[in-house]
Amino acid sequence: MGLVWGAAWSAVGTIPRWVFGFDPDAPFPLVFGVLGFVAGVTFAALLLLAERRRSFEQMSLPRFAAWGGVGGLLLAAIFTRAASLGAADALAVAPTFAIASATCAAASLAIARRATRGELPPGRGDAAGAELAGGERRRLARRED
Repeated sequence: MGLVWGAAWSAVGTIPRWVFGFDPDAPFPLVFGVLGFVAGVTFAALLLLAERRRSFEQMSLPRFAAWGGVGGLLLAAIFTRAASLGAADALAVAPTFAIASATCAAASLAIARRATRGELPPGRGDAAGAELAGGERRRLARRED
């Protein structure tokens, strides 16, 4: 989860340079990527603790997004404390991280639900009555000995 979110946040980190022509000292894609990685790991830990008995099919999209938002708020609290930001900066960072994390959480659930299960396609008939080829019978007989 951390790697996927880190990649997504890193891609978003390229927007200030393209849109505004802003060239900061710190490489925004790298900074956003690290924050996204930490946000993804935080979200995964929260989800593991709170929803460990539920499968993806049992969870609702709003509930998943809410856990993402909680993870984003937790990350914002840690970030503002570590960066020694003031209250005004914390009020700007917290909703941004919460919205970004909730969006990533909802997208993660949507992608997980769309993933194919990797099941075998239905067979053409009953496998119990299938015949083995001569070579396969000999190999199977040698394994049983």
